[in-house]
Amino acid sequence: MERISWHQYFMAQSHLLALRSTCTRLMVGATIVRDKRIIAGGYNGSISGGKHCIDEGCFLIDNHCVRTIHAEINALLQCAKFGVPAEGAEIYVTHFPCLNCCKSIIQAGIKKVYYAEDYKNHDFAVELFEQAGVAVEQVELEEMILDTKNREKLSFTARLLKQLEERGAENEEIAKLKEEANRLYTSST
Repeated sequence: MERISWHQYFMAQSHLLALRSTCTRLMVGATIVRDKRIIAGGYNGSISGGKHCIDEGCFLIDNHCVRTIHAEINALLQCAKFGVPAEGAEIYVTHFPCLNCCKSIIQAGIKKVYYAEDYKNHDFAVELFEQAGVAVEQVELEEMILDTKNREKLSFTARLLKQLEERGAENEEIAKLKEEANRLYTSST
């Protein structure tokens, strides 16, 4: 069996962290790594003990949710809280960092940013990373390593089965398809 690459391992960790997000607009995760060791992680969500977007809705100002702390900031704050230097580390983020996160990453001394998906990549953020000598590289998560679209696939499958049922497919055929879908979505292998 071939092991996954370090990039895929750390990016998968960031995607797992994103699953803890309480933001209803975009789920983001960030993992800070030094010497191939995870030193901190974060996801976008509200302050500890605060109201969450999933409970209260987003608090939008200029089309930006101000209720949440970004994943990158949460990971950097975790370093600060526990006295772990971020200087010289790398960060793996599910989405390209926003301008404010870019500046924080630079100020923390992180030397390399790996991100999975483009997301409103700001030209000035790209310029600042270049000025600061921070390398930026897109490393998409390979779908087979971590299925980040499971909810969408499950919903799609349910809609298809319902349409088949509404269009007169045999009950026995629908039952078999539902059983197969259940096996696929609940299998741990």
